[in-house]
Parts: sequence; structure tokens; C-alpha cells
Amino acid sequence: MKGKAMKTYSVAGTSQGPDGQVKIRFANDYVGRFKQLIRNGHECVNLIELGEQFTKAEVVAALLDHPQFQSLEDQMAIIEYATRNRKTIQEDHFAIKAVRAAQTRVDTMEVA
Repeated sequence: MKGKAMKTYSVAGTSQGPDGQVKIRFANDYVGRFKQLIRNGHECVNLIELGEQFTKAEVVAALLDHPQFQSLEDQMAIIEYATRNRKTIQEDHFAIKAVRAAQTRVDTMEVA
């Protein structure tokens, strides 16, 4: 994005909201975000500290390959986010390649 700083995050993961939907989550404070999600009725909160700051596109690419996020539900939530935010993700060539590879893996998991 020209002229606009990209926001970065050091914590990311997934959680299942009270409505049962699994979604990707971004934050900069692990404990604060974890408490907020639990307080709001989320289950299966799965957050990790990334070790450095990443854009959302970079986080998506990292989570797709991270061993902690290989369940079908997590992969589908991450890919769904990437699909909805395709324009932002496509700005990062590395991220779009990772998303395409993960989509192929998820398609294979659904068939099995």
C-alpha cells in the first residue's frame, strides 16, 4: 500500500467463537488477547508468539505451514481469511504462494 504503513503483529492464531466459527486472530499481546477471547466465550483458543513483527499477509503464510495449525478447521479458517483479503495478501508474493499450496493440501484433506 502506497503512503500507508502496514500494521504488524507479534501474536497470531485461531479460535472458535461462541457461534462455532473458527477464525484467524491477530494481536500484539499474547496474555491480553487470550484473556479477551476467553472472556468473550471463545473455545479452542490457539495462539502463538511469532518472535517478531509480521504483516497479516506474512502471518497467514506462517500459520499455513506451522505444525500447530494443520487441522482442517484451522487451515480452512486461515484460507478463508486469505480469500476474503485477497488484495492485501497478493501484495506479498511469498504469502500468495503459501496460500495456494495450503489450498491444495486442504482440498486433499477434504477428499480423504
